[in-house]
Amino acid sequence: MKRFLGLLLVLTGTCLAAQTNSVTLSGRVRELPEDLPLAYANVLLEQSADAEQVAGTITDEYGLFTLTGIAPGSYRLRISYIGYGDLARDVFVGATSEYLDLGLFQLAAQSEELGEVVLTGRQEGVSSKLDKKTYTLEDQLAQGGGSVLQGLQNLPGVTIRDGQVQLRGNPRVTVLMDGKQTAITGFGNQNGLDNLPASAVDRIEIINNPSARYDANGNAGIINIVLRKDEQGGFHGKAGLTTGLGALWVRRENLPGIRPQYQATPKINPSLALNYQTGKVNLFMQADNLYTRTLNKNEFVTRTYDDGTVINQQLKRNRNTNFFTSRAGLDWDISDRNTLTVSGFFSQEAIIDRGDQPFYNEDLSEQLRLWQFLEDEVLTAYMGSAAFVHQYPQPGHKLEAGFNYTFDREDEKYFFDNTLPDRTAEESFALIADQRVADVNLDYTKPLKTGILETGLKFRRRTIPTNMEFFPSPDSPLDPDADGQATYKETIPAVYGNYTHETQKWVAEVGMRFEYVHLRYEVDPNHNTYSSDGYDYFQPFPNARLSYNLGENDRVSLFYNRRVDRPDEVDIRIFPKYDDAEIIKVGNPALKPQFTQSFEAGYRHTWDSGDVYGALYHRITDGTITRIATAPDSTNLIYNVTQNAGKSHNSGVEMLWNQRLHEDLSLQANLNVYYNSIDAFSVVNLYPVESLYEAERQDLWSGNLKLSANWSPGSDWALQLSSAYLAPDLVPQGRTEGRFSVDFGLKKTVQDGRGEWFVNATDLFNTLVIRKEVQGIGFKYTSEDYYETQVIRLGYSYKF
Repeated sequence: MKRFLGLLLVLTGTCLAAQTNSVTLSGRVRELPEDLPLAYANVLLEQSADAEQVAGTITDEYGLFTLTGIAPGSYRLRISYIGYGDLARDVFVGATSEYLDLGLFQLAAQSEELGEVVLTGRQEGVSSKLDKKTYTLEDQLAQGGGSVLQGLQNLPGVTIRDGQVQLRGNPRVTVLMDGKQTAITGFGNQNGLDNLPASAVDRIEIINNPSARYDANGNAGIINIVLRKDEQGGFHGKAGLTTGLGALWVRRENLPGIRPQYQATPKINPSLALNYQTGKVNLFMQADNLYTRTLNKNEFVTRTYDDGTVINQQLKRNRNTNFFTSRAGLDWDISDRNTLTVSGFFSQEAIIDRGDQPFYNEDLSEQLRLWQFLEDEVLTAYMGSAAFVHQYPQPGHKLEAGFNYTFDREDEKYFFDNTLPDRTAEESFALIADQRVADVNLDYTKPLKTGILETGLKFRRRTIPTNMEFFPSPDSPLDPDADGQATYKETIPAVYGNYTHETQKWVAEVGMRFEYVHLRYEVDPNHNTYSSDGYDYFQPFPNARLSYNLGENDRVSLFYNRRVDRPDEVDIRIFPKYDDAEIIKVGNPALKPQFTQSFEAGYRHTWDSGDVYGALYHRITDGTITRIATAPDSTNLIYNVTQNAGKSHNSGVEMLWNQRLHEDLSLQANLNVYYNSIDAFSVVNLYPVESLYEAERQDLWSGNLKLSANWSPGSDWALQLSSAYLAPDLVPQGRTEGRFSVDFGLKKTVQDGRGEWFVNATDLFNTLVIRKEVQGIGFKYTSEDYYETQVIRLGYSYKF
């Protein structure tokens, strides 16, 4: 253990990927005294320090000019025309927007002394606004070839727990795909990331402090997955193939009497992306197929009840998954100022789980029961979208209109064999849930002389009819009268405005989003426990940012956000379902949203060979959504019911450090330390019988340290060694213990840069084990999960 911790102190955190380092500026030139457009006037941009020309152009017939590709810095702008006096102006390129409108310039017989103009641009890695971090999965050599979830796990500030992404220890993350919520990534709770191929993704954006332009859902922040799409001229593409093996050896032997664990589990991921551009039309297509076998769960649990009963059990789940995704569409330049993009997306995820769960007494001398199951689940999604963009003559000044329609079906079938000492029983259940979501949005962006104005509106209609049918055995704990039908209906209109103002030293941003939400969950009137419920609210969601340039290399920023987490359909779904054979989970239609206020202070310092970024943050959440476990009767069954638990807090500090030691060697580190607390609360679980649960205040310091080294011994080689330590953390009614891992990746470029080989290994030393302790009413349990974490992959891709 000490050697691994020593290794953690030598290596450093995940690479930062570069953003576009340029800005486009525009303006209008008119002549006096007639106040007419002045065509063909000369416009030059020079370096302030040495008057070296950076860019130049002439005005068009309407007196308009545009300068593109301008890097951040200080400049002097000169405008001249024969017979008119020259204009000269000092220019500073800031970090607020990619576009800036310089406004009107008027040339007369005499030169005029004009004031300062502020331009805007973008920095690299951590943005100069300190509000967003951008990474390319190609730079994550140690996680390449797997799923998006695996690619995310070593990014700064990101942790993975129970298949869910957390930002700064908080799981309430909104995951977008190309800036939109989809059925693949989840409209409420996140999902699907463990099977979405990383090969389909261009880059990942982490937004801890979203502006009012984004939906208010997700108090921890936003992860935006940007899919690949190339727009070069002609025909070109990229093809790839990745293979791998996981679960290379048995880390803990099974309890007696069950089927073997998966070993040497195969992975295969072919991918293909094509583009064809001709004239005003760009056609694109992308397809990926990820097939995996996985030891998805291998958890050993000891349950101790207040009456002295001790049960030892194991939950082993062998999983086969095939996830196919495809996207196709076209970009059509209708005219110089109007563009239409139409695209379609299809995915199908097929999952087969074969599970065993034996139950033994305290000394393992007697098998109490054996629970075996087969899960057959198919998730199918279709999405169609259309986006129209009108560009005004001024660069960056645009009107965008979009429509997205999604249909996805969750089709699940479960089959169970329950073997007791004196008999065997069979039972099953089936669920179909069809989700339909329609989104309409209208967004307007206007660059100004010293900033940018954004405003728009959005409307969403979402319905999810669900049908659950039980086929219970005589000994089943599932109530046969608790199945049936229910329908989730959600309507959300929203409007927003966001304004940013920048001077050479200060940046101020303020925004407001108003959302009205009407949600109804309709339950069969004959249901034996729950009845129809829902909620309505009309709420403001403000955001604010204030930044100050301490110097050329130093910036400090303050942030404020108010956000919401609305219960997703699965959180309120009334149908009981097995988490395992003796843990039943069920939703709660009376669940209400949780509201969060976020405060953050950020600081960034840069130098020639690196940079450091730090942030202090604090979040206060009212109506915290969590699952509460109780054992309300003498059956020893545990029931997990979703509840609003009251007020919680999340406070911490995040540090990112990047240092280039040599032209071919760089080190990165990310440290995140946070304090989580949940105030004392009490709730009443209604299922299966009414039971009161009271909890004392819980609090815990936790965090994570991520370190990596990147070495390029030659122009064609790249090597990455990364490591992560996750400290103990809070879970509902308990805690998880600390864990760590080391990952390795190697890449070789061939065929004049068109081809690429890579090999990598995740959890190189097979050290990741999830250890958990939970204390409930009438019981406590401890667990160790030896699920599959070590995977070795080999891959090749070719660009043509």
